[in-house]
Amino acid sequence: MQTTDLTHHISRQFNKDLENLRNSVLAMGGLVESQLASAIEAVVSGNSELGLRVAHDDYKVNHAEVAIDEECSRIIATRGPTASDLRLIVAVIKTITDLERIGDEAEKIGFLASKLANMDRPRGSYRELKSMGGHVQRMVKGAMDAFARLDAEAALEIAREDEQVDHEYETIQRNCITFMMEDPRSIKRVMNVTWAARSLERIGDHAKNICEYVIYMVHGKDVRHTDVSALTVDQIDTIDVPRIDPELKR
Repeated sequence: MQTTDLTHHISRQFNKDLENLRNSVLAMGGLVESQLASAIEAVVSGNSELGLRVAHDDYKVNHAEVAIDEECSRIIATRGPTASDLRLIVAVIKTITDLERIGDEAEKIGFLASKLANMDRPRGSYRELKSMGGHVQRMVKGAMDAFARLDAEAALEIAREDEQVDHEYETIQRNCITFMMEDPRSIKRVMNVTWAARSLERIGDHAKNICEYVIYMVHGKDVRHTDVSALTVDQIDTIDVPRIDPELKR
């Protein structure tokens, strides 16, 4: 397991700034995790009020993103970070963007939950969505845990799980198409289920992105667009850094 250490500056205030920044991201992550859990619970339990509350509370996630972004700008302007410190701040800016988008998807699920609560419920009470939602929740939590520990190995393991989430989404899609063909009266309800599943699939993508940023912080390597399913921690440092094609500058 490879991690990195932030407490290496002569300036205690700089150390404190970086630690406070990381703690703010973790707090935002905790808020997003709570929003996601409530959104999934609203769908499964048919709780329209809870779903609308999740949608209404999305502003809290948005405010957190703006505040952390402002703090990153302040640190860059006053501290002139370099090397691993600059990587940390770049990764934080990218991470809060993905967290905000997870919040947006939770908001969508909340609205969909309020609609589904007023429709006939299937016998399975959306067990497929519950299963997929549980998997996505574990990914988000795992990504934030890896961020907290700056654990590249754990981040890589979590990133690999996105393939399984994609598979679950495809299964729900196929089932939904079958339901609509068998009973056209269910089209409206089933479409809402499909959109909720799509939001969960996107949340899995965002969790994977956060894991990639953790790897970037620790190793200084950008593993985006890399097949993480076949990647090991030992191979990360051998990845070539892409260079800008001179032709693109013209």
